Order: sequence, then structure tokens, then C-alpha cells
Amino acid sequence: MMTQRRSRTLAAACLLAATATLAASGCSKSETSDNAGGDSSQGAQAAETPESSSGSGCSLTTYGAPKLDLKNAIVGFSQSEKEANPFRIAETQSIKDEAKKIGVKKLLTTNAQSQLSKQISDIQDMLSQGAQFLIIAPLNSDGLEPALKAAAAKKVPVLTVDRKVNSTACKDYVAFLGSDFVEQGKRAADAMIKATDGKAKVAILLGASGNNVTTDRTKGFVDQIKAEAPGIEIVAQQTGEFARDKGQQVMEQLLQSKPDIDAVYAENDEMGLGAVTAIKSLGKKPGKDVKIVSVDGTRNAVQALVNGEYNAVIESNPRFGPLAFATAQKFYGGEEIPENVIITDRAYDDTNAEESLGGAF
Repeated sequence: MMTQRRSRTLAAACLLAATATLAASGCSKSETSDNAGGDSSQGAQAAETPESSSGSGCSLTTYGAPKLDLKNAIVGFSQSEKEANPFRIAETQSIKDEAKKIGVKKLLTTNAQSQLSKQISDIQDMLSQGAQFLIIAPLNSDGLEPALKAAAAKKVPVLTVDRKVNSTACKDYVAFLGSDFVEQGKRAADAMIKATDGKAKVAILLGASGNNVTTDRTKGFVDQIKAEAPGIEIVAQQTGEFARDKGQQVMEQLLQSKPDIDAVYAENDEMGLGAVTAIKSLGKKPGKDVKIVSVDGTRNAVQALVNGEYNAVIESNPRFGPLAFATAQKFYGGEEIPENVIITDRAYDDTNAEESLGGAF
């Protein structure tokens, strides 16, 4: 028989994800909106129900925060990167939509524009504006300590989404909500093995340095290739900083210096789409002459798959709004929240891309 603590922890792992909506654009600077503001026009699938959890449970009592009704609360959301790509647009909009849906009194949103110092000051500013609960999409896994300490000093609970922080759970933050990035890398490797029949010279377009997403997606891919595909050689690893223009630039340089590259693993779709442009500019056919596998699940990448210019996309769902607020409600309801709440991500290939295009973000 399960103990009461174990039962509560499992209950927390079964958070329900409601339907969210996705707007075509999001805020790119600090905004304040009463009742969470703004409807959106495009239907989209919310973050999936978590498939697993790990770490000890964190309760309101253990964390030492006061009880709070979110409908009478000021909630802050700190976005890490400029909303110049679909992932960040969808993530911010999902938070806004769900805050409005559940009737949050006021939602404060900020955007760090990919600057760690700005994210720290953004969070401190939201605290000074009276934020009572924080949802943070960290820019880096390290460096947010001043902001987390400021929140702890005011007994303001923090949820991190999509990137982990190297801090202490249930002290510096309540929990992490996101994907298993090592598993994403592993699944991308499996897709690459299938696309290349296990023989290729692969370039890896790495994400930005300093966060666990890049580290884990690289590890998952490299380890799986080594274990399962001795005929695949990883001939280059270079950062494209999660940006389309940088991915294009790096891919052009790599193809010129190593013209025998015939496969690319991009650690997000934006870099993968940049690679498509680079491959075309050099007179080659993406998806055929050079196989492409990337991670995210953006509509543009899935469309490239439909068009035959891509080979596989591993989803990393950004629609954390329903899960984040469901977690907050359970936390304030006295339930224990696991340290890591891991969501289920889909995969797209040539067998399901066209029919699944509407669910991409």
C-alpha cells in the first residue's frame, strides 16, 4: 500500500493540462494586464499531461509560503528570450491565455531579450510591483541566484519552465516543468539513424551555451549514435545559438569546409530552418542530399517536413500555461509537487506530418 506522501506525490504528477490557444505574436517588452488580457486566434494543443516525475515533493508548508488564491493574486511571468521565434511566442501566449482562463487578478509579463542581467532585474522589478507567484523561463541554468534569493526573501514561490536552474528545489524554487531533453536527443538520433540508414557524416548545430537544454540534447544524441550507429560519424559540433540566421551562417561555413557532410542535427527548429536555406544556397537539396532532424515542433519545420525538405522533428512543447497554473493551484491546495514534472512530447515524420500540421505551433 502506498504511503500518504507517495499518494500525494503521484497525484501531483497527474496534473491535468487543459486546452490553450496560440496567438500569432506575443509581447516583446514588459507588459501589465488586468485579468491576464488578450485572446488569441489560432487553436493549439496544450502541454501534455506529465508522463513522469522525480524528486521529493514540495508542499506549501515545506516551502514556507503563505496561502494564496490565484484569482486575487498578482502573478509574474519572466520570459528569457526575445519573441522572435515560434517557441517563445507560443510559450508566452499560453501563460497569458491560461491566466485569463482561470481568472488571475493581474499578470505581469517581462522579456529579458536574451540578457541574464535583464532577467534578474525583470524578476526583481515584478517583485517590487507586488508579484505573489512567479513563473520563470530561465535564460541560463546558472546565474539567476540573485533573483531567486529576492523571491525567497519575500516568500514568493517560483516555478521554472522549459529550462532547469542549478539551484535547490523546494528552497530556491518549487519545481521544474518541462521536457526530458536527453530523451529528445536520443529520439532525434533514432530518427537520424532511420533517415540515413545508419550511415552519414553528421554536423550538430548546438543550442546556446550555459543551459541544460543544449547539454542534454547533445548528450542524448551523441550517446545514442555511439551506441546504435557506428556507421554515423559526427564530424562537427558548432553553436547556432538557437537562432535561424546564426544556424544558416554556421551551416554554410560547415558545408564549405566539410562538403561531405550529408546530415544535420539541429537542436532547435530555427537553426534547422536556417540550415535548409544554407543547403539550398550551395546547390544541394535539403532532406535528400543533406538529411535534417531537429527539435521543437514549429509549424514551419513540420511544413518543411511535408515539403520533403526535412526528415524528422522531435517536439518540445512550449504551451506550459495550463500545466503551470494547474501546478500552482495544487501547490496552494496543499498537495506536494515533485521536483521535476516531465511532459510527453510527440515526434513528426513523413508518415504523420501532414495530418499533424494543425497541432504544430
